[in-house]
Amino acid sequence: MEQSNNYIVCHYAEIALKGRNRLFFENKLRENIKKSLGPQTFEWVRLFRGRIIIKVLLKTTAQQKEIEKSLKRVFGIANFSFAKQAPLDLEIIKETALELIEIKKGKTFRIEASRDNKAFALNSQKINETVGEFIIEKTDKKVKLENPSITCFIEILQDNAYLYTKKIDGPGGMPVSSAGKVVSLISGGIDSPVASYLMMKRGANCVFVSFHSYPYTDEQSLKKIEEIVKILNQFQFSSTLYLVPFADIQKEIMLKAPEQFRIILYRRMMIRISQEIAKLENAQALITGESLAQVASQTLENMSVIDEVANVPVFRPLIGMDKEEIINIAKNIGTFKTSILPHQDCCVRFMPNNPATRASLRDIKEAEKNLDIQKMIKIAITVKEIKTF
Repeated sequence: MEQSNNYIVCHYAEIALKGRNRLFFENKLRENIKKSLGPQTFEWVRLFRGRIIIKVLLKTTAQQKEIEKSLKRVFGIANFSFAKQAPLDLEIIKETALELIEIKKGKTFRIEASRDNKAFALNSQKINETVGEFIIEKTDKKVKLENPSITCFIEILQDNAYLYTKKIDGPGGMPVSSAGKVVSLISGGIDSPVASYLMMKRGANCVFVSFHSYPYTDEQSLKKIEEIVKILNQFQFSSTLYLVPFADIQKEIMLKAPEQFRIILYRRMMIRISQEIAKLENAQALITGESLAQVASQTLENMSVIDEVANVPVFRPLIGMDKEEIINIAKNIGTFKTSILPHQDCCVRFMPNNPATRASLRDIKEAEKNLDIQKMIKIAITVKEIKTF
C-alpha cells in the first residue's frame, strides 16, 4: 500500500452530461492533463467511471505545489484531490482513514463514502458508520455531520479505494480543443486576453492575431503581446501568434478616408485580415475583447457595421461585462500585471479627435471606395510573422 499521497482523483461536472459524446470529452481532458503535467510527473493517467485518476511521481512538497498549480489551469476539472490508494479491504481502508484524519488539526470529523463498485460488501452509509466508529475508538475526535473540521472522503472503485481529506477547486468549463479552433484578435490591453481565456474555458483552442505599428511603435509593445500569449498558453499548452504589420494600412486610411470613420475602418480591415488567417488555420470564428459601449467603436451601431465584412461568426465574450469584472478575471488568470504595463497600441496611431459613434454602413462603404482593400489584405497576409509557444 502506498504510504504517500501519490494519487490524484480528478472530478469533472459538465462533461458528465454529455451522453454518447462523453468519452470524447473525457479523453480530451485526459490528454490535456498529461500536457499540463509533463511526462516526467506521472506514471499514468486513467479514466475510472466518472473521474480521472493520476498516479504521480511525487517526492517533495514543492513538486506537489507545482502539480496543484498546473491542474488548476486545466479546463474541465471541477475539483481534484491528492489521495491515498488502498486495496478493497475494510481493515486497511479504516487504517488509511485513521492515518489521514490523525494528521489533520481539528476535533470533529465525518466520513463521506461513495461506492461505485456495488460488489463491495458495505454500502456507502455502512462504510461511513463502520469507519467512523473506528476513528472514534482510536482518537479523541468527535463525529459532526454539519461543518466538521475534517471530512474524509472514501471512493470505492472497481479495484481499489481512494481516500483524501481535501478537495481543490479546478477551473471548471470544458477541455481546451474539444470545441474547435477560433482566431482571437489580441492586443496588449486588459480585455482581449480575458476574452481569449473565456473562450478557452468553453473548449475552444485560440490562435492569436495581433496588429502592430512597428517601427512607428516600439519593440516593447510586441514583446508585451508575446508575454501575454505565453501566460494564456498555460491554459491550452500550445499556441500560435500571428503578428501583422498595420501601420501602412492605417496611413492609407488616414490619407484617403474621412477622419471620423478611421477607427471603424481599422476594425473592418482587422476583421478581414483575421478571417483570412482563420482560413489558413481552419478556424471557425473570430474573438474580440469588445464590451458594449466601452469605447467609441463599441456601440451597437458601430459593431454592426464592423461585423458586416465578416463571413465567419464574431464572438465577444465580454459584451455584457463592466470593466471591474474584466479586471478581476485578468488578475485571477495572471494577465493583468502585464496588460497594464505601458505600451503603444496600434489603434492609438492616427486616432481621430472625434470618432463616429453611430456610423452608417452606407457612409462606411462610401469611404472604402477610395481604398484598395484586397491589395492591403494581400500585403498584410504576406508580411505577417508567425510565432509558436
